[in-house]
Amino acid sequence: MDGAEPIRGGPAAAARDPRLFEAFYRGHVDAVTRFVARRVDDPHTAADLTAEIFLAVLDSAHTYRPALGSERAWLYGIARNVVSSERRRVAREAERDLRFRGRRLLDADDIVRLEDKLDAESPGRRVLAALARLPEGERAVMELIAVDQLTVTEAAAALGIRQVTARVRLHRARKALRAEADSRAPEQGAAAVRASGGPSRERTSNAALLYVKRGEA
Repeated sequence: MDGAEPIRGGPAAAARDPRLFEAFYRGHVDAVTRFVARRVDDPHTAADLTAEIFLAVLDSAHTYRPALGSERAWLYGIARNVVSSERRRVAREAERDLRFRGRRLLDADDIVRLEDKLDAESPGRRVLAALARLPEGERAVMELIAVDQLTVTEAAAALGIRQVTARVRLHRARKALRAEADSRAPEQGAAAVRASGGPSRERTSNAALLYVKRGEA
């Protein structure tokens, strides 16, 4: 699932050698940027968070254990912590500060490229929104498996939990989503009949939820 070619010595070696770290960065930056783009919708924030994730890699490189999962799963675990930290920061600080953060670091081409990634990942953000009502532990497992396309083993490694725990949380999440989707089906069907027939944002989101609840990821 991870298209990046592992470098010899892994993240720990990359953290010690700038040339190896550049290769590590180039091998993983696209996957990390997509991960972030599924969770934020502003290109400046996406750029900042992606940079912070790789800075965090330098501090956490010694924690990577190949036996526990792929480099991508380990990176996603770091990325989740960085994104969660940013959400807490935003909750504490004024929105004005966020608007100006990092804007001078991006040129027009950077913004266009990030906006393209944000557009491409908008379905993922809709699925994440559909998962927002789940308990934190169950939501975290479902996000990594259904949205970020990790295996159960990789998701467990990214979250630092046992595989059996991840499987239990995944089962509970799917059961909750299935019950919610089934309870909303009659209401949505009536709304569809009243609608003009064109695809709506609500119907698109429902399709994403259906994809998740069936466990097709």
